Amino acid sequence: MKIQGQIVDIPNKRIFSGEITVTNGKISAIEEVSHNIQQFILPGFVDAHIHIESSMLVPSEFARIAVNHGTIATVSDPHEIANVLGVEGVEFMIKNGKQTPFKFNFGAPSCVPATTFESAGAVIDSEGIRKLMANPDITYLAEMMNYPGVLFDDEEVLKKIAWAKHYNKPVDGHAPGLRGDDLTKYINAGISTDHECFTYEEGLEKLQKGMKVLIREGSAAKNFEALIDLLPEHYENMMFCSDDKHPDDLLLGHINQLCARAISKGFDVFKILQMACVNPVKHYNLSVGLLQVNDAADFIVVEDLSHFKTLKTVINGEVVFENGQSLIPHTEFEILNNFNTSKKQVSDFRIESSAKKIRVIEALEGQLVTNELIEDALIENGNLISNIEKDILKMTVVNRYNNDKPSMAFIKNFGLKSGAIASSVGHDSHNIIAVGATDEAICKAVNVIIENKGGICAVSETDSHIVSLPVAGIMSNQDAKTIGEAYGKLDKIAKQLGSTLNAPYMTLSFMALLVIPSLKLSDKGLFDGNTFKFTSLEV
Repeated sequence: MKIQGQIVDIPNKRIFSGEITVTNGKISAIEEVSHNIQQFILPGFVDAHIHIESSMLVPSEFARIAVNHGTIATVSDPHEIANVLGVEGVEFMIKNGKQTPFKFNFGAPSCVPATTFESAGAVIDSEGIRKLMANPDITYLAEMMNYPGVLFDDEEVLKKIAWAKHYNKPVDGHAPGLRGDDLTKYINAGISTDHECFTYEEGLEKLQKGMKVLIREGSAAKNFEALIDLLPEHYENMMFCSDDKHPDDLLLGHINQLCARAISKGFDVFKILQMACVNPVKHYNLSVGLLQVNDAADFIVVEDLSHFKTLKTVINGEVVFENGQSLIPHTEFEILNNFNTSKKQVSDFRIESSAKKIRVIEALEGQLVTNELIEDALIENGNLISNIEKDILKMTVVNRYNNDKPSMAFIKNFGLKSGAIASSVGHDSHNIIAVGATDEAICKAVNVIIENKGGICAVSETDSHIVSLPVAGIMSNQDAKTIGEAYGKLDKIAKQLGSTLNAPYMTLSFMALLVIPSLKLSDKGLFDGNTFKFTSLEV
């Protein structure tokens, strides 16, 4: 293969008219050649931290869409499926990803379960991490969310980090809001990145102390605007990532969108592309070409350097996207799952109480963090119920691995006026999570999820709609277009029921994420993420 265009030389910060020769999947020559072709050739984009499962697509289907946007590789934490199926789930992701030319780089999930305060489907202890780290298909130790475990010298946590160091593989961090001496200790434990910064000052401190900071812009958590002004001075130690990307969003764009936004703010194109293409490859030691002679022929052709519309994507010398079409074929795969709870009764969602005040989770648009509110209780026949007028709605988390009593709480800012929404995508343990206007609607939504052994749904008094997720209860066995359109329709239904959130299902999925402050709900009860202890619903 020979290809001509304006070659973007990121290390030397120059663009020149040239020709690339590809032989046996590698770049054998890059020459300056005079021609009139105005398209630009550059290294492919790399998502520096993503949970593929959040796209609701298996890796082979994710790849088919990602290449359309010029993404050629991901640094992927299979933490979600690991919490459902353990090491078997990680192996499924690796095997399925290998059925495509796309360069998936999976980590060993460090927190399965994420905490001891919730019920997961599996456990990966330090011995399991040792075995995963020895696997050449495992690139790094995935995000160490248990930062209290690091700070308090938890033996099991430190063993996991030690095995990563033993195999000379990087350790990813996850420490929202961590500052000062605690941050220093966390970094000194060997943790090299963080994608959870939500203020400029936090990002700056982490960079100054030697961390790599990832600018995250996903379907729910959006930190681009808060952090992008760090780029001019710190681009050599920053990367772009999605973390979680829902299927309808993935159909529209990926890392290319972040590059376009950075360009529109007037930042230097070479600094932007250093973050989007080069830094992840260098930091994680990925087998991804960077448009140098003898590198793997991994590159993209884009229309311009302002919108980054992809014209062609090449991986290992193979054209995988061209003329608006993904050339990665669909693949067959075995469906794995772990779902073991029976249908619930409306009475299971009663909260017997005479309390005057209750603790309420305040969900925040575009954030994983929540606030704790103290609000008036609304009681009917001795049962705490949703207060639709004040938008204080009843919420439940139901253990999907055992027949246990649902845990209950209240949440603000979902805005539902009727019906309920529910999901078996509930980070991190993926129990069933639901929010609704009435106990009856919540019960109906939970039972729709149980009947389908996984999915996301919306119910009204007369109807129920579900997007089934039979793969581990968190991914579809359908193609991206089908699942993206189905998800988009369900999102609209949730908004018709009254939800005011931009991405209600993505936000819902994080309301059981205990490692992010301030107040969350697990299947075992209401949890204070600041003190890392359970707390009471009644005040």
